[in-house]
Parts: sequence; C-alpha cells; structure tokens
Amino acid sequence: MAESLAAWRADHANFARLLDLLERQLARFHVGEQPDYTLLVDLVSYLRHYPDRVHHPREDVVFARLVEREPALELPLARLLQEHRVIAEAGANLLRLLEEVVEDAIMSRAAVEAAAAMYLVYYRHHLAAEEREIIPRAVQLLTPADWATVAAVPAEPDPLFGADFEQRYRELRRRIALEAHDAA
Repeated sequence: MAESLAAWRADHANFARLLDLLERQLARFHVGEQPDYTLLVDLVSYLRHYPDRVHHPREDVVFARLVEREPALELPLARLLQEHRVIAEAGANLLRLLEEVVEDAIMSRAAVEAAAAMYLVYYRHHLAAEEREIIPRAVQLLTPADWATVAAVPAEPDPLFGADFEQRYRELRRRIALEAHDAA
C-alpha cells in the first residue's frame, strides 16, 4: 500500500507543480510579456500523456476496488472518471492552441487564456477532490491485496520526473529546478 499510495500522491504533487508553472507562464500575459510557448507545449504534452498512460490506469483499479468495498462511492468516482475525460479534452484543445502559436499561427491571446484557465480549473479541482475525498477512503477501505493489484498495473518510467527522463523534457526539468531554487 505505502508504495502505491506514495506514487499516487507524488504524481499529484508533480502535476500541481506543473499547473503552478503553467499558471505563472500565463500570468506573463497580464504584465505585457510573452510566455514561453515551447515550454508550455512540453508541459501540457506531459500532462496529457503521462497521466493517461500510467497514472489513470492505476486510479482506475483503485476506483473499481473502492466501488466494490463501498458502493455509495460509485457516483463520486464516476464523476472523477468523467473529469479525466474532460481534462483530457481540455488539455488536447490547449495543446493544439499552443502548438499553433509555436508554429506562428495567428491566435487570439484570449483564446489561449480561456483554454488554459479552463484546463487549470478542472485539473486543480480534480486533484483536490481526489486528495480530499478519495485517497483517505482508499487508505481506509482497500486491502493489501487491492494495493498489490494496483502495484501490478504495468507502468513505464516517468518521462519528466523519473531518473531516466526523456530529452524533450530537459528544458522543462531545468525550469522546474530553477523555480524550486528561486522559491527556496
């Protein structure tokens, strides 16, 4: 249990850090500066792909086991699964807009800001709901066998926060480290 739970919470913390960075980059609009669109493409690309390939399949197992243990959780968990789809769609839209900007397409700043704001709101709300409502219930209700099933879900290394990160995320890793240093 401890390892799967720690990985779940670590992912959430990493996702929150990236959302913070996204928000800070977008705040540059309001002071008349231009965000680093290439960095934003990498950031949103990671948030679109890693959770769907690794994080959400593990959550799917946790959610299914929670419904077995406490059927009253079916509706809130269905809502969270729906939010996975909404966040994925909002992320795909934001990523498309950012990629168009990087390719020098004419784009309204308001369109990018609105897409990013929707993505940020949904993603932050989703993470908070899981941390506040679902993780504590999982700790209470799931058995060691349930957690072993979660741990057995095939995974791949984290391409950004893992030890063997992908080169495409080199600049994003550097910016995260730099901002952590500046915040300290």
